[in-house]
Amino acid sequence: MTQAGKLNSQVSIKDRLNGLFHNWRGDLTGGLTAAVVALPLALAFAVASGVEPKAGLYTAIVAGVVAAVFGGSPVQITGPTGAMAVVLVGIVAKYGIEKVWIAGVMAGTIQIALGVAKLGRLVKFIPYPVTAGFTNGIAVIIFCGQLNNFFGLHLPNQEHFLQALWQTITNLEAFNWLAIALALLTIGTKLLWNRINQSIPGSLVGLVVATIAAVIAKSQWNLEVPTIGVIPQSLPMLQAIPHWTDFRLIRELINPAIALAALGSIESLLAAVVADGMSVSDRHNSDRELIGQGLANMIVPFFGGIPATGAIARTAVNVRAGGKTRLSGVIHGVALALIVLIFAPLASQVPLAALAGILMITSIRMMEWKAIGLLIHTTYADFGVMILTWLVTVCFDLVLAVEVGLIAAGILFIKRMSELSLIKMPEDSTFLAGVPLDFGKQIAIYRIDGPMFFGAAERFVSFLREAPEVKNLILRMRYVPSMDTTGLVALEEIYHDLQRHDCQLILSGLRPEVEQLLERSGLLAEIGHENCFSSTDEALRKIMPKSQDSLPDPKLLATIT
Repeated sequence: MTQAGKLNSQVSIKDRLNGLFHNWRGDLTGGLTAAVVALPLALAFAVASGVEPKAGLYTAIVAGVVAAVFGGSPVQITGPTGAMAVVLVGIVAKYGIEKVWIAGVMAGTIQIALGVAKLGRLVKFIPYPVTAGFTNGIAVIIFCGQLNNFFGLHLPNQEHFLQALWQTITNLEAFNWLAIALALLTIGTKLLWNRINQSIPGSLVGLVVATIAAVIAKSQWNLEVPTIGVIPQSLPMLQAIPHWTDFRLIRELINPAIALAALGSIESLLAAVVADGMSVSDRHNSDRELIGQGLANMIVPFFGGIPATGAIARTAVNVRAGGKTRLSGVIHGVALALIVLIFAPLASQVPLAALAGILMITSIRMMEWKAIGLLIHTTYADFGVMILTWLVTVCFDLVLAVEVGLIAAGILFIKRMSELSLIKMPEDSTFLAGVPLDFGKQIAIYRIDGPMFFGAAERFVSFLREAPEVKNLILRMRYVPSMDTTGLVALEEIYHDLQRHDCQLILSGLRPEVEQLLERSGLLAEIGHENCFSSTDEALRKIMPKSQDSLPDPKLLATIT
């Protein structure tokens, strides 16, 4: 290497280190806060998965650090999640924990292959009603899956959700009053504490209060409830996985592995997209995120953990607390390891009912209530896709739900396109966004041709995010004959992005169908009726009433109206 090359390499390494540690205080606060939030959730999701609570902690520690270092999102927090717990509880009940470890290694391998093949961006083309459907389905399964612990019932885990729910209903006469009281105490404490103090997570406070109450009830009145049991006061250690190279076993577990890989990829990438919208850090790299999550899932089984994904709630906590770089994710894992070393003996007294209360609140907050209202008031066809996805999620499994939802959305898309056969469409893409006409540095005009559907929504968002920073951005929508819910959400996302950059969004030439959709959703009122015009000419004259001489030639305006 030449002297100049060595100098550039040294500068690059120095810049990377400076970039990693320039926000170390914010990353420290974000990582520690995320660790405190992750502690009760790691225990709860492990129990919900049908495995020992320590597996949840080991997963959060190992997977959290590995994914933070190698993943594609600088602020993503990885660990056990509710969606993964829904899949794992059935796999654990059917195959046992050792085979789950093997399936986890296989799932990680599949995720890495998807990342290397650069398929990470495909998740952005999943229609909004499909993601809302399976998210709501997951929330229902988590809530109902905690009824056993809520009522203090000692019942075996079932492979399917409906079987488990029926088993709970038929054994309700064996409920434990103390368990119900502790669960309600946890829920009440969590809800009230969040109104009093935002710095300490209400879930952690509720867990502590319920544990103290359980200890007092046992010592004073000899009343007992199921607890999580002993957690080893040690760091996760490397272990051997029996028969993990057995080809027959691999063939047996290929379907569970694909399910884990698909769910882990979808949830992690969706969480990364949410993190992009909250953070001022660099945008995530979808392919690298898949590789990072795959490495985490390959490694964590050798430390006794379970498959993990990016966690939206913990990632949001990290960002809000100041985390901006990968260091925050590493600190989150290290902090959890220290907590295990110091406080593990106390965790043996934590009642399962308290964890049930935490998960029930979490599941209710997971529900896409906004999506339900939005879909009801916009297009009934999209609402039907969401309901279908939700039903398949609850009655069968998540992967099948995504497959069915995509097929239904595809059929709906084809139907809509066939109804638009008289509309002249571009040959090479769903819509064309033209080069902005330059009216100084204050105004940019973009033309959209064709329907704004889920396939075009991501390109729409990506293109306008790279637009020059101006004060007024006009979207000419005369040639947008229709718009679906995903296109609507994309337009709303662009509007909020422009608001953050002090740029006014202006719409011109709205067709009646599109205008009615925007009106029903409430987005038109948010943008402002005063910012919607029948023509681009009218919009320009409204923006620059005192600068008529700076307008383009009237003949040119006639062509862009």
